[in-house]
Amino acid sequence: MYRPPRMSQAAPSDQPSAGRFDGRTHVLPVRVYYEDTDFTGLVYHATYVRFFERGRSDFLRLAGVDHSSLLEGDSPTAFAVNHIALDFLKPARIDDALTVRSSFDTFRGARIMIAQALWRGDEVLVKAAVEVCCISLTGRPKKPPALLLDRLKPFLEPSASSF
Repeated sequence: MYRPPRMSQAAPSDQPSAGRFDGRTHVLPVRVYYEDTDFTGLVYHATYVRFFERGRSDFLRLAGVDHSSLLEGDSPTAFAVNHIALDFLKPARIDDALTVRSSFDTFRGARIMIAQALWRGDEVLVKAAVEVCCISLTGRPKKPPALLLDRLKPFLEPSASSF
């Protein structure tokens, strides 16, 4: 009779990678799967937005701030994307190994400006300029919590990134 293995804590190698930092820039490897493409084998345009979301989330996670801890704090905080501008330069294809590069550039009140780019090897495929807003659980803009500001301070201007 088959017995499933006993569940235990995952070994560190079983954990998904949150990427790495290269100076002030976060680098996240991603692979293009069939589900990411349209019928031609090219990455569907909306998929790039998901790749960039993963880059921003893992940037925060690796910097020591995760979405769960922001929601569980004394003054729960979430993010809303106010603006995203994408420049599609070249297509990504099924099975491509890509990297999402993310740079949190500046805070202005409740807003955070982020520069992102999707790379295949040494060529940029897509660029994104993203503005997110810190919000309360009622959806109102709010000042970023001290924990977020403290953890992101080493990654912010004066030398903002451009890709």
